[in-house]
Amino acid sequence: MIIGVPKEVKDHESRVGITPAGAHALVDAGHAVLVEHDAGALSSFIDAEYQAVGAEIVGNAADVWARANMVVKVKEPVEKEYPHFREGLVLFTYLHLAPLRALTDALLAKKVTGIAYETVRDKAGALPLLTPMSEVAGRLSVQVGAAYLEKEHGGRGVLLGGVPGVPPGNVCIIGGGIVGTNAAKIALGMGAKVTLVDLNLNRLRELDDIFSGRLHTLYSNAYNVERAVCEADLVIGGVLIPGAAAPKIVTKAMVSKMKKGAVIVDVAIDQGGCIETARPTTHSDPSYEVDGVVHYCVTNMPAAVPNTSTLALTNATFPYVMKLAKLGPSMAIRKDQGIAEGVNTFNGVLTYKAVAQAQDREYTLIGELHP
Repeated sequence: MIIGVPKEVKDHESRVGITPAGAHALVDAGHAVLVEHDAGALSSFIDAEYQAVGAEIVGNAADVWARANMVVKVKEPVEKEYPHFREGLVLFTYLHLAPLRALTDALLAKKVTGIAYETVRDKAGALPLLTPMSEVAGRLSVQVGAAYLEKEHGGRGVLLGGVPGVPPGNVCIIGGGIVGTNAAKIALGMGAKVTLVDLNLNRLRELDDIFSGRLHTLYSNAYNVERAVCEADLVIGGVLIPGAAAPKIVTKAMVSKMKKGAVIVDVAIDQGGCIETARPTTHSDPSYEVDGVVHYCVTNMPAAVPNTSTLALTNATFPYVMKLAKLGPSMAIRKDQGIAEGVNTFNGVLTYKAVAQAQDREYTLIGELHP
């Protein structure tokens, strides 16, 4: 198989889909790897490292897309990449289609097999390709939030850890999944007072045990959420429904009652955000204010730390890349239920229920199209 690795073109996206180590393993297995010039440079992987393991450096993205049987990326394609789509192409990347109707239209029109990292499942039913970036984003959300609480970024001027004689900042985390758990680790480590809100009482019990009671847990309902966000200096949104649009847990009315200069970091923004006032931003223009509350809603947060993020992501994605290359997409989808669940578009048909529901479209499960 010919595997293509184009340079990411989303604003300030600096990760890369395959590392030199991955390219080495693919070449050793008899596959060809095409890497666009400088695709890995911002993740500290230079062209010479790819060449040394047998990958071919290609001068432009169009050639990579045109020659590859499977394109491996990090982020969902942006509009200027849509013309590269063609029938029979396999695209393996984060897709986050629920809020992206135009991208869904383009994938369907060109009959691309779109396999989304965020909906691939392992044998335990977990989301192994979403987990590493959720870990990075969760930890980074507190780091970013702490910076935006500084006065020069429009924040309240609060130091999360406080100092002797001055209480620490209040952090409210919405969602007790991977993002929320990792955010809690960093916030507690910085000395903040941390409240985590979730609907799942069993998960709240687990977190209470994990953090030995240092984490304040709160059952999610409108009253409790409003009280928690109004007390918070930093609110982190980390609610995920796999493949679907995120539910709006924090309303506009709640935001309007928050402290002036408080900060919101909505990590769920890739799926539309779990905070009603959140809208996607970029690393070039990362923040804005609503009712005096600073919002940071960058859709590719882990790109701020690309070396760590690329290594964490490719550790998880590479076994699937290798399986797709070895078996071919058709056989891999048939033999691996986890990969099959990752298929969002196939031969012009939408195959993922949650995306269909978010976009009010018809869908057909991949098992019915590709038994």
